[in-house]
Amino acid sequence: MSEDINHDPRRFTIPAGDSGMFGSADAPPSTAKPADLPPTTGKRMAQEMTPAAIPLPSEGHLPSLDGATAWLNSPPLTSDGLRGNVVAIDFWTYTCINWLRTLSYIRAWAENYQDQGLIIVGVHTPEFPFEHDIENVRRAVQDRQVTYPVAIDNAYAVWDAFTNHYWPALYLVDAQGRIRHHQFGEGDYEEAEQIIQQLLAEAGDKRVGQNLVTVAARGAEVAADWEHLESGETYVGYERAERFASPGGAVLDERRVYAVPARLSRNEWALSGEWTVQRGFAALNAANGQIVYRFHARDLHLVMGSAVRGATVRFRVLIDGQAPGAAHGSDVDEQGFGTADYPRLYQLIRQLAPIVDRQFEIEFLDAGVEAFAFTFG
Repeated sequence: MSEDINHDPRRFTIPAGDSGMFGSADAPPSTAKPADLPPTTGKRMAQEMTPAAIPLPSEGHLPSLDGATAWLNSPPLTSDGLRGNVVAIDFWTYTCINWLRTLSYIRAWAENYQDQGLIIVGVHTPEFPFEHDIENVRRAVQDRQVTYPVAIDNAYAVWDAFTNHYWPALYLVDAQGRIRHHQFGEGDYEEAEQIIQQLLAEAGDKRVGQNLVTVAARGAEVAADWEHLESGETYVGYERAERFASPGGAVLDERRVYAVPARLSRNEWALSGEWTVQRGFAALNAANGQIVYRFHARDLHLVMGSAVRGATVRFRVLIDGQAPGAAHGSDVDEQGFGTADYPRLYQLIRQLAPIVDRQFEIEFLDAGVEAFAFTFG
């Protein structure tokens, strides 16, 4: 199962009588992520069409950006003030692996076409509560080298003005303020860049060629290994969790000591140690707690962080009971050691071929971590 689109969690509905894996009426249906094919269709179309041949009907005018609660890297921008420029509106939230895997292209377009009149505006609309914290977003902007303007959309006002439902979502706007193209999820990079070139040419820039950018993505920004991706996004909090396998299930919003069963099937996971399972995350109350997950993918990531601003939580990762060695992710060393600080996505495993079922373990050497969601690539 691929993860090339992430949906607005506010729009989940609960089937009548569905109590979810924890016995909670709050868990969303399993159909929340319908995209289950790698993002290749747009790439094929781009290779078959020149920029001038791509039909670009008007999809309406650029909605207002006035609902943004703050701006980073720029004074407040307005729809009227952007008129005369080609604009790319990129909806994102900083822990989303699907957006992270598009970022190397967004950065490259911002750098390559800024002198020709392209303005990229990132609209950061948060998924998790900690993503409402502007200091967390500011740090993510710095860590990810995002230099273009970012609208902080904590109230979902810009999101709703676009009637948007996805992270990531890209809207391309011509110099007259008309939306001429949109796409959701990962991929279609060649097509999107050709349309940017076409819109710049329509605006009168004679310097735009047909060469496409090349990117050298690193860490979590590298495209997923779609051929071997058989594990999907898994939430740790009880509101949206699935396939939890600790004996006895979870006690909601109460401290409890959990254990890992003798055997996990693919995509099952379990807690060990004293945790409090809350609506959106699980919080570790005592040192040496673990999360164990049996997965099938090249990459494994965990959205997590310290519960206390400025504090750190040490951890160690194992794969099939051993130090990861060459299979370590960008946030751990070869022995599997790492440190969690502010809440973000941590890449913990990038394994080498062959890609088969593996058992992942993370042991937290300190209390105080909050774990939110696993993603894979």
